[in-house]
Amino acid sequence: MKHYVLVWLGVLALTLTPAAQALEILRWERLPLAVPLVVDQERIVFIDRNVRVGVPTSVGDRLRVQSAGGAIYLRANAPLEPTRLHLQDADNGALILLDIAAHPSKDGEPSLEPVRIVEGSAIPQRYGQPQAGDSDGESTYHTERQASAPLSHRETPVPVVLTRFAAQNLYAPLRTVDSVPGITRVNLRGDLKLDTLLPTLPVRAAVLASWRLEDQWITAVRLTHTGSDWLTLDPRLLQGDFLTATFQHEALGPRGTPEDTTVLYLVTRGRGLAQSLLPAIQRFDPAAHLPQTGSEHFTQETDHAQ
Repeated sequence: MKHYVLVWLGVLALTLTPAAQALEILRWERLPLAVPLVVDQERIVFIDRNVRVGVPTSVGDRLRVQSAGGAIYLRANAPLEPTRLHLQDADNGALILLDIAAHPSKDGEPSLEPVRIVEGSAIPQRYGQPQAGDSDGESTYHTERQASAPLSHRETPVPVVLTRFAAQNLYAPLRTVDSVPGITRVNLRGDLKLDTLLPTLPVRAAVLASWRLEDQWITAVRLTHTGSDWLTLDPRLLQGDFLTATFQHEALGPRGTPEDTTVLYLVTRGRGLAQSLLPAIQRFDPAAHLPQTGSEHFTQETDHAQ
């Protein structure tokens, strides 16, 4: 009798316990994640972060996308060809790519389980991000030296990180710009004169934007050719205290052509561009410092006598 009671209790426990829904785990390691859909079935993607979802215009009304509380709700109203969605972190701009496709439901086909996206355990370092800590097998001495360094060691030099970031912001679509932790926008003086930057070349220079990372600044300068011939740009002609200088294009076309304008990226250390330029030299007028001539002195004496 006791045996039957235990059996019935076990059956009752299984009956009353809600069935746990399976959850598919996808690891984000910079490779697009495949998330298949079934028409007229909603699939939930848990990401546990505040994201903006970018949907191609070609999808139209065939896909319903809702986002709330770190979860994304996808529902296809019609079959969808393979399409890529962009999930952008609202805090740091990081991107996660999803490849979706929807097919009609089939008889006896089980429902698709929800998806949870987690960070991969061996994600390659982000471009320009400080290197991760040493493994347990490495010496404690090396770890202590890294911890005592005033600035974190990066896998890529800071000028390279800044130059690439500035070029992407000016020339690449914003959705492809890779966010770099630590980079901040810097305000620029609108009346900053750049007459001494390239004094020997027939170009007009104007500042566009500036960013900062650690103790280094980068300033994007627009160069416009005012001559009628092709002009090769040489960084050795730049006048100022710069850490690095990079031209977006190596030459400028004649004035009035689409090729007459480019961007120059200047990296400075410890200060911005305004403090790194050479001071402008005022034109000297020697006549202002010469003694008065005899005729002028005679005229003054005549006026005084009258």
